[in-house]
Amino acid sequence: MDMREGPQRLVVIGGDAAGMAAASQARRLRKPDELEIVAFERTHFTSYSACGIPYWVGGDVQDRDQLVARTPEEHWERHIDLRLRTEVTEIDVSGRRVRAHDLETGNEYWTSYDKLVIATGARPIRPDMPGVDAAGVHGVQTLDDGQSLIDTLTRTEGRRAVVVGAGYIGVEMAEALLRRGFEVTVVNRGAEPMATLDPDMARLVRRAMEGMGITMVDDTEVTGLRSGEDGRVRAVVTKDAEYPADVVVLGIGVEPVTDLARQAGLPLGAHGGLLTDLAMRVRGHEDIWAGGDCVEVLNLVSGQEQYIPLGTHANKHGQVIGTNVGGGYATFPGVVGTAVSKVCELEIARTGLRERDARRAGLQYEAVVIESTSRAGYYPDASPMTVKMIAERNTGRLLGVQIIGGEGAGKRVDIAAVALTAAMTVEQMTALDLGYAPPFSPVWDPVLVAARKAVRKVRETR
Repeated sequence: MDMREGPQRLVVIGGDAAGMAAASQARRLRKPDELEIVAFERTHFTSYSACGIPYWVGGDVQDRDQLVARTPEEHWERHIDLRLRTEVTEIDVSGRRVRAHDLETGNEYWTSYDKLVIATGARPIRPDMPGVDAAGVHGVQTLDDGQSLIDTLTRTEGRRAVVVGAGYIGVEMAEALLRRGFEVTVVNRGAEPMATLDPDMARLVRRAMEGMGITMVDDTEVTGLRSGEDGRVRAVVTKDAEYPADVVVLGIGVEPVTDLARQAGLPLGAHGGLLTDLAMRVRGHEDIWAGGDCVEVLNLVSGQEQYIPLGTHANKHGQVIGTNVGGGYATFPGVVGTAVSKVCELEIARTGLRERDARRAGLQYEAVVIESTSRAGYYPDASPMTVKMIAERNTGRLLGVQIIGGEGAGKRVDIAAVALTAAMTVEQMTALDLGYAPPFSPVWDPVLVAARKAVRKVRETR
């Protein structure tokens, strides 16, 4: 039992979405004389939108501070002892304390806790290959990362950029670099970009990117990066070719930062993320919570733990954790795996399971694809849209939806996200009372057109 006098102390490791949402919510519920809050953040910034970094790099967002939801000064004003440029290097679970390292002064010290929140986030995957640490090679996860990349783009005289990887970050960064006037090549080890989509839908993304002037190199493994005598990157090397590069962006994806948790003996899942209960409490540890990009979440459709690093989840995790730490009660039941993105004018959305996810979960399914438009076909500026829907065989339960199209396509996936959360069948979906007017939708919304086709397909198998 902790015998320290005075208010209880909450220690938060990580000052972005989940960590500071937890700290802020706990502060709303508990006054400083009841709960002392100490938060450690290794960078210069807190409470910012990492999802907005590609749009800042590309020029859609003009000022870095526009991405900051709450400044350090605002946290300090709310009596949160936020310590910037300070990295936690050890968690002593039995001693209920953390070791902190001040990155500016080099000082190290221990801080005790009554309650601990781990929100260490994620980091860009940096493959173990020659030249990956050369100047001009960038991962993009924090505002510091974004500023470093912008500085490089501003100084670089050459206009050749190579993006390694074609996931969400890779695709978004390819657009950002294109908008900055660079010649962009994307080298992807998969057969198609966007592995979060099924190959037939991802193929539409590749064709659109090529139509925008981006060179796509698929089915290709990067083996190294070649540098010049000045130590700056000059080319991305594969088994069969070299691709000249004045700047390289790693868009391979991210991995959970759970080194501290692993060293402390806390439970990790198959994807390397922390495992929590519904209250976001680390399993087996009464006074330790975790949230954001360092945890695994329950997929409500497959029933399996999954690693889905998204800011939407992180903020919800933080609210749940802060409520529970502050003496209230809240839970995070899980996700259905909804995500939207864009590359130039093409909107990309998915929710639920892909075909291979359904097979992995042991589900029998039917898949249908339809072509439609974002508005009534006769209304000006109606854009084409492709919808893929996956339904469970026999039962007709909706399993997943993917949407590719122009303006108005992406957010339609929210219809499917609600239907998945409610465990609706595709037949039930056809009766949904969705809004209609020619500027917004055809009489039958594209999602409902796909549902009708899925109903027919499912009935054929009964």
